[in-house]
Amino acid sequence: MDYGTYRGIYTIIMLLVFAGIIWWAYSKHSKKKFDDAAHSILDDDDIKDKKTSEKAKQAQQDLEDKT
Repeated sequence: MDYGTYRGIYTIIMLLVFAGIIWWAYSKHSKKKFDDAAHSILDDDDIKDKKTSEKAKQAQQDLEDKT
């Protein structure tokens, strides 16, 4: 085998790897995991916002108590 044959085999292997990744990413089996991961980012922000708003309310109450 010469260098061109190796390059051809490598190209076919990479094409199959790419097709496998695409199949895995768009399969119905992975959809639930990806949806959960996508929504978890938004859920974390809601928790942070609640904590921040609670801290802001506490700080406001502290200021009112001091005056």
